[in-house]
Amino acid sequence: MEPVSVLLPACNEEGAIAQVLRAIREVVPAAEIIVIDDGSTDRTGEIARAEGARVLSHALTVGAGKSVKDGIEAASFDRIVMLDSDGTYPVDRIPDVLAELDRGFDLVIGARRGKYYRGSFPKFAARTVFRFLAQFATGKRIPDINSGMRAFRRSTVLSYFPRLCNGFSLPTTMTLSFLFTGRTVCYVPIEYAKRIGRSKVRIVRDTLRTLQYITESIAYYNPTKLFLLLALLSVLIGVIGGLLLDVQLVFIGLMIGVLVFAMGVRK
Repeated sequence: MEPVSVLLPACNEEGAIAQVLRAIREVVPAAEIIVIDDGSTDRTGEIARAEGARVLSHALTVGAGKSVKDGIEAASFDRIVMLDSDGTYPVDRIPDVLAELDRGFDLVIGARRGKYYRGSFPKFAARTVFRFLAQFATGKRIPDINSGMRAFRRSTVLSYFPRLCNGFSLPTTMTLSFLFTGRTVCYVPIEYAKRIGRSKVRIVRDTLRTLQYITESIAYYNPTKLFLLLALLSVLIGVIGGLLLDVQLVFIGLMIGVLVFAMGVRK
């Protein structure tokens, strides 16, 4: 079997890291396992070393995306699997995502499902908006845009580094970059489990940042779609304003929408 490097970005995951590493070793015994210790203040790095993983350490927390990039650059093998180190992803599905990669897909994403994936209403609403924007811009069905479990080839992803963010949303920018450039993407349904330890996601901050990165990706790869979306939004606001306040607002919204779309076409 072709060798594989498994990357696990980790920040203060001492409660889960040993369990995850042992599970990986059982499923893919010969894998190179790299834990990127992103400025942990607990025993994450120490435990990972004791479990036999190769550990890259950041003196300060620099972000999950930068951790993944460092892991990719340090990986010994071309085939790479990445997943979180908090116990949420099913390690036993690693062979399944690798099988799809070996079939010829450029990117294989573990599409999450289950009660722990849906989460709170704000998280569900944010994911719905992100998925709509991504599908509208790419014209592709995207079951899960930001899953942290995915497989790809080092030789393929390195060229996308300038377009991949250094933070929480690296999976999102990776998915969009691959789709916008015509790469083949496959989704493997997986069960998402309850995390071990405390979540580091901050719903308002991370939602706004992810929205920023999605907008930047659309503006870079397909700006016409971005201007079209803004034009439709202007028309919608005009219609709502016309119904609630003054009918002339419909005309104003329509004119603004036409001008915005014209700017996009010209660009």
